[in-house]
This record gives sequence, C-alpha cells and structure tokens, in this order.
Amino acid sequence: MEREPQQTAEVPVAALAFTAEQCVALVADNHRRRLDWTVASLAELDAVCAELNADGPLSDSRMAMWWSLVGAYTGEVMVRCYGGEWTDAGGDSAGHAVRVLGLTSFPFNTAYRVLSGEEGKSLASSVGMIPGISRHRGLSD
Repeated sequence: MEREPQQTAEVPVAALAFTAEQCVALVADNHRRRLDWTVASLAELDAVCAELNADGPLSDSRMAMWWSLVGAYTGEVMVRCYGGEWTDAGGDSAGHAVRVLGLTSFPFNTAYRVLSGEEGKSLASSVGMIPGISRHRGLSD
C-alpha cells in the first residue's frame, strides 16, 4: 500500500520515510539482502542485525546509526502494511511510535533491543503479532 507521507508538527513523517529508504539501500548495498516493505522482510532485517552483532556489541556511533535506520524501517512497514500512523511516543521511547490497529507500537525500542542482541527479540515477530493482539483485544476484525 503506497501513500504519500503526511508531515505533522510533532512527527517528521517524511524524514522517517526517507530514513527507512536509506535502510533499504544500505542493507542492499552492504549486506546483499532485499527489504521490500513487507512484514516478512523484517526477518531479513533481523538477520542483518544478527550479522552486525556477530563480532560483539556495536559501538555507540554504529548503534545510533543502525537504531535510526532499523527503527524507521520497522515503523514504515507497520504504516504501509497495516495502515499505521507515525505518532509522538512521549516519554515512552527515544524514537517515535506508530498507532496501528488500535495499538501503539514502539519500533525504535524494539530496534534497540534487537540491535543489543537481546535473546529472543525479533523485529519480524514483534510486528507480525500486531494483528492477532489487536483482534484478541477486540480492537480490529
């Protein structure tokens, strides 16, 4: 589902979409993996994150760069696949949040946890379970 990013006063939607596009390009150029804006492509990004951590924790500068890229791409997947909308996360995240299917998701928090090598944390599973959680809570059909 393609749509034109809508800029709001609080949330730099166009900048987030651009950062997500930069993630796609960097992953293709440096990791030979294709990100196609689907939930399934988040498994590819999980694999890239695992590769990045293979030699140990990321330096602060690399963590900051990849946190921005991975968080923006993950959020844009929710926006494009589930009709989500970027929103201000308030004090709940250093990055922005996405309102999706009646829930608020924090893609930058998830990105940080995955990039930190947290056991069992996955971008693909975190985003993939959103429709089920929403249905279970009676927020969507």
